[in-house]
Amino acid sequence: MNSRILAFFAAFGATTIYGLNHTIAKVVMPHYIGPFGFIMLRVFGAGFLFWLVSLFIKNEKIHREDYFRIASAALLGMCINMLMFFKGLQLSTPINSGVIVTLTPIIILVLSAFFLKERLTTHKVIGVFLGFIGAIMLIIYGSNTKVINAPNISFGNILLLINAISFGAYLVLVKPITKKYNTITLMKWMFLLGMIYTFPFTYPEFSKVSWSTLPFEAIWRMSFVVIGTTFLTYMLNVYALKKLPPTVIGSLTYLQPLITIIYAVITGNDILDSVKFFACILVFIGVYLVSKKNSKVGLEE
Repeated sequence: MNSRILAFFAAFGATTIYGLNHTIAKVVMPHYIGPFGFIMLRVFGAGFLFWLVSLFIKNEKIHREDYFRIASAALLGMCINMLMFFKGLQLSTPINSGVIVTLTPIIILVLSAFFLKERLTTHKVIGVFLGFIGAIMLIIYGSNTKVINAPNISFGNILLLINAISFGAYLVLVKPITKKYNTITLMKWMFLLGMIYTFPFTYPEFSKVSWSTLPFEAIWRMSFVVIGTTFLTYMLNVYALKKLPPTVIGSLTYLQPLITIIYAVITGNDILDSVKFFACILVFIGVYLVSKKNSKVGLEE
């Protein structure tokens, strides 16, 4: 199979897992584990898996000129991104989180315009505008929505927006070094740094977990987050970045709300009303306008 097609399927697989994660992770917080405690389990668990797998591949030395980029990417992708997502998810709803993260391709486009000097066309500017209007609707309207296990929807949505920004910046920052190193090599070092960055914030909640009394439902959901949402998705995305530009990978996130909404509504963990539906449509249109031509170009590079 063509390597670009494999990379596309890898990115699609990561997006699907992310879409399911909004609801699967939400259920265990904060009853069984706090959001920051969940981050420690996630980062240390995936970090252990990456270092374990690295024992079976050729050892690579990181070049000195890449130290800062790797350290910065780890700060954005393994610290700020995760802390904001899980705290935001605890305070908000699965549908809101699923929609807000679709702003990632818009954020990637804006960052590319500033740092890579890419020109913003009219339809892309319109897409940026519509996408942010949709996200703002969720943030403002969220304060008037009553959903079980969502204590501060507006603030949670703001944290989820910061999550989308940090993840988009992470993809742009890590792209240049994906072809220089093995995927596992990059992941093991970035997750090691992630452990250091997140430990002061995450250990207090992690230490309060009553591990001996956790039901099976909590265990399988936590395992899904560590193995699926962290280990597999980060590995799949970095693999995809070897063949595809960040804009292509980012554009796939528009599928997350669809996956999230279907799963959340079916399992009874969220509700879909007319305002959320309209906000979803605005975000979908915005992301489509931003990413459609970029995806075509990206696949031809």
